[in-house]
Amino acid sequence: MHAVRIVPATESDVAAVFRMILDLAEYEKLAHEVTATEERIRKALFGEDPAAEALLAYLDEECVGMAPFFRVYSTFRAEAGLYLEDLFVKPHARGKGAGFALLRRVAQIAIERGWGRVEWGVLDWNKSSIAFYKKLGAVPMDEWTKYRLTGDALRRLAGC
Repeated sequence: MHAVRIVPATESDVAAVFRMILDLAEYEKLAHEVTATEERIRKALFGEDPAAEALLAYLDEECVGMAPFFRVYSTFRAEAGLYLEDLFVKPHARGKGAGFALLRRVAQIAIERGWGRVEWGVLDWNKSSIAFYKKLGAVPMDEWTKYRLTGDALRRLAGC
């Protein structure tokens, strides 16, 4: 049995976080969309006004997974929640407890901070992840569709 260790990412982990982002993008067939750089990650996670936090998963001494997350707000509940931006475990390390350990730590952080829920998205084609999440008791929000504004559309709406 492998020893799984979950730790908060620190500034010295920026390269590892960047590598995980690249691996995730490749897995999701979205490598062409990556604009992250180590410097942008450093600023986003460890700058003056951090946008997010990240957890890293280690099997023995190898970094095999990550879970970046940030605080969100529910108007109906009038309380904060945690949004898990990504959960990624390298393919060769799946099934060894790293994904479960990352999700457990994310849930613990939400409880420790008094936040009422944890939410995340999953690609429709990722059947193994969907099965894993349902096994944990997660419920799909099928009646909701995410929308996103970026690039020119975002600037147009902002009047820029």
